[in-house]
Amino acid sequence: MADFHLWATYAIILATVAAYVSERFTLEIVALGSLVAFLALFAFIPYEASGGLPPEELLSGFANPALATVLALLIVGQGLFATDALDKPARILAKSAGSSSTRTIIITLVTAAMLSAILNNTPVVVIFIPVLIVFAAQRNFPVSKALMPLSFMTILGGMTTLIGSSTNLLVAGVAGKAGLTIGFFDITMPGLLLAAAGALYVFFVMPRILRDSSSEKTFRQMQSGTQFIGEIRIVPGHPFIGKESKAGLFQGLGDLTPRLIVRRGMSFHPPFENVVLSEGDRLMVTATRRAFTQALSHGAAGHIAEAETATVGPDYHIAEAVIPPGSRHAGRTIRNAGIETEHSVHMLGVQRKSRMGRTPVSDIRLEPGDTILVGGTDRAFEDLRESHDLLVLEWSAEPVPQRRKAWIAFVIFAGIVVTAALDIAPIVATAVAGAFAMIATGCLTLAQAGRAFDRQIFLLVGSAIAAATALERTGGAQLIADGAVAALQGQSPAIILSGYFAVVAILTNFLSNNATAVLFTPIALGISTAIGAPPEAFIAATIFAANCSFATPIGYQTNLMVMGPGHYSFRDFIKAGMPLVAIIWLTFSFVGPWYYGL
Repeated sequence: MADFHLWATYAIILATVAAYVSERFTLEIVALGSLVAFLALFAFIPYEASGGLPPEELLSGFANPALATVLALLIVGQGLFATDALDKPARILAKSAGSSSTRTIIITLVTAAMLSAILNNTPVVVIFIPVLIVFAAQRNFPVSKALMPLSFMTILGGMTTLIGSSTNLLVAGVAGKAGLTIGFFDITMPGLLLAAAGALYVFFVMPRILRDSSSEKTFRQMQSGTQFIGEIRIVPGHPFIGKESKAGLFQGLGDLTPRLIVRRGMSFHPPFENVVLSEGDRLMVTATRRAFTQALSHGAAGHIAEAETATVGPDYHIAEAVIPPGSRHAGRTIRNAGIETEHSVHMLGVQRKSRMGRTPVSDIRLEPGDTILVGGTDRAFEDLRESHDLLVLEWSAEPVPQRRKAWIAFVIFAGIVVTAALDIAPIVATAVAGAFAMIATGCLTLAQAGRAFDRQIFLLVGSAIAAATALERTGGAQLIADGAVAALQGQSPAIILSGYFAVVAILTNFLSNNATAVLFTPIALGISTAIGAPPEAFIAATIFAANCSFATPIGYQTNLMVMGPGHYSFRDFIKAGMPLVAIIWLTFSFVGPWYYGL
C-alpha cells in the first residue's frame, strides 16, 4: 500500500503541474484541486508507514512562517506604494541612470543583487517592487519586463555569500553537523561567476522573452496620454501662490499645463508673461489623471465646484465616470450640474473627444459621452455606482498616495529590514508587526490591506507545501535522489557533479528550495565520500542548484511576490526561467570542476 501512495503522489503532482502549464484553469482552482486530491488520498486510503500522514500535516503549509512573511510583506509593500514613500529614492536612482529605460533597469537590478548578498532576498524584493513600478510609470515601460528579472537577480546575488539566502545557511548547518565548516566567503568566487553568467541572460535575453501582458498594456494605454481639463482654485495657503511665469511658462506646477488664468473677471491666455499666481485665481489646466493624482497628494489640486478643497485620506480614490445618454447632468454646465453635492464626490477634470474652447471649466456644458475625473471616499463611490446618471469605470479607481504619511511608512519598513538584517527578531514577527503598523497608523485602510493579500499566493504555497510533505513522507523524493545517483555511477567526478547539480536544480522548482537543500546535503556528502571527491564541491553544488528556483512561481517566495504585480502566468516562469536554470547548470559544469580541482 505504501507504493500505491508513492505513485499516487507522483500522479497528483504531475497532473497539477500539467494543469498549471495549460492555463486552462485559474491558479486558485488548480491549487485547491491539488490540495483536495492529497487530502482525499490520505483520508480515504490511510497511509500506515512513517506514522501516517494526517490532514493537519497536509494543511500545515497554510501556517508556514514563510507564507505569513510573504503575505505580511505584500501589505507592507502596499503601504510604501500607497504613501509614495519610495518615490524620492526612485527619482534619485532614475536620474543617475539618465534617460535610458534599459540603463535604469540594469542599475536597479544590480543594486538589488548586491543588497541580496548581505540581506534576505525577500525584503530586498519588497524594497524594489514599488521602485520599479514607479520607474515603469515614469518611463512608460512594461513593469512585466522588470519584476521577474528583479526576483531572479536577488536569487543570483544571494548565491554569493553564506548569509545571502536561507538555503545557503541550511546547507551549511547540515554540513556542519557532519564536520564540514563552510565559511562566509567560501562560495563567493564560483557564486560570482554563476551570477555574472545569469545576469547577462537576465539583462539582454529575458526582456525579449517576457511578454507585455494585454491587461498591463491596456491599463498603461488608458493611464497614459489621455488629457483632462480641470480647474484649480488658488485658495489661502495653496502651494501655487507666488509661482511666477518665466519665458511664458510656469515652473513648479509639475505635469500640469496651464491654459487659462481667470483673475477678478480678467482672463490671461498663454504664453504667460510676468504673471504671478495669487490667492483667488482660477487656474485652468490640462493634465493626465496621473498628474492630477500627484497634485492631490501634494495638496495642490482644487476642484471645479465651489466647495472646499478635498481632504485626502487613506480611503480617498480617484476614478473616471462617463455621462451616459439620458443623464440628468447632460446639457447642464459643470457649475450647475450638481454632481458634487448630489454624489458627495469632487470633480477634478473633464475630457471629451471633440475640442473644447478656452473657457472657464465651470462654464463647459456636459454632453453624453464626456468622461469626468472624480475623487471621493470608498463610501461615496459605492453610492455613485447605484446612480444611472454617472457610470463609474471600475478599472479606473485608484487610491491617492498619502504623501504626508510617507515618512511613517518608511520608518516602519526600515524597522523591518534592520531587525531582520541584524537578526534581532524573526522576519515573520517583524513583517506581521509591520503590516499591523501600516494599518494602525493610517498608511493603509483595511480594504487596501485586504486587496494586497494575494489569495493566489496563499493557495499556491499552501498546496505546494502539502505536495512536498506527501513526496517526502512517502519516500518519493528519496527515490528520485537515489535513482539519479545510481544512474551516474561509473562516470568521472566532473560528470557526476554536473548530473547531481541538474537533478537538484530541477527538483528545487517543484519542492521547497529549503526542503531540497536539506534533503540533498547528506546525499552530496555521501557521493563525495564514495568517489573520493572534495566534499566542498558537492556542498557548493547543492547550494547553487537549490537556489536555481527560476522555472516556476512556486520555486521561491520572491517569484510569488512579483507574480501579481508583474501580471505573470505560470507559463511565463517556465519560458523565462528554464533557460536560466540551464545556463547556471552549464556554467557550474565548467566552473565547479575547475575551481574544486576535479
